[in-house]
Amino acid sequence: MTATIAAPAATNKSAAARHLTLVTRVLTGLLFTVTGLNGFLNFMPAPDPSTMAPAGVAFTAALHATGYMLQLASGVQLVAGVLLVVGRFVPLALAILAPMVVNIFLIHVFLEPSGLGIAIAVVVAEIGLAWAYRDKFRPMLQAR
Repeated sequence: MTATIAAPAATNKSAAARHLTLVTRVLTGLLFTVTGLNGFLNFMPAPDPSTMAPAGVAFTAALHATGYMLQLASGVQLVAGVLLVVGRFVPLALAILAPMVVNIFLIHVFLEPSGLGIAIAVVVAEIGLAWAYRDKFRPMLQAR
């Protein structure tokens, strides 16, 4: 009788974990889809440079000056975000976004501290999703 009572509790935990993973995946995907689209369509207002740290303004200006880097970053965000939203190739999307997430975090740590809260949330979401899909990453991380 004790085993019968314990089994549903374990099932509910895994169901809750699955729902949390689904919500995290979709919200993270929506965030990157919207920011990726914004890189092409510019529908969100740009921050006022006078309210930004000078190092953050210089970094953004340097990205603009390349003529391609912001478009590349926006395209990567858009594609990976859509993959996360639809739930296809999720480990690939997470692997593609990983360097971008690290860069977003480091920009806010070193250059533009005003957005650190959302940067931390994105890092936590990326790590949580990578953990949820860790079985898919295991073969890639084996030494051969």
